[in-house]
Amino acid sequence: MIYSAMVGSNIFHRAEGSGSTSKKEFIQFLNITRRSTFENANMVIIFEKENLISEGERDEVLQNLDELCRMITAFSRSLKERL
Repeated sequence: MIYSAMVGSNIFHRAEGSGSTSKKEFIQFLNITRRSTFENANMVIIFEKENLISEGERDEVLQNLDELCRMITAFSRSLKERL
């Protein structure tokens, strides 16, 4: 449940960026979205320390956030190459 809420937050940022008027502006929105994955990772670590989620849940979510961050970074780089 926590992971889906965090992914939803990242998708919202990307949806917000889809209204961009230029590739540079869209790349900036992707950068904001990528930074949000780091914020979410910090929240997950805090949740685990506060015993709101298990260590296994923390590890799973962090792995998924890492993968999401890598995908956003790769997409952003591919757009930058086309500028």
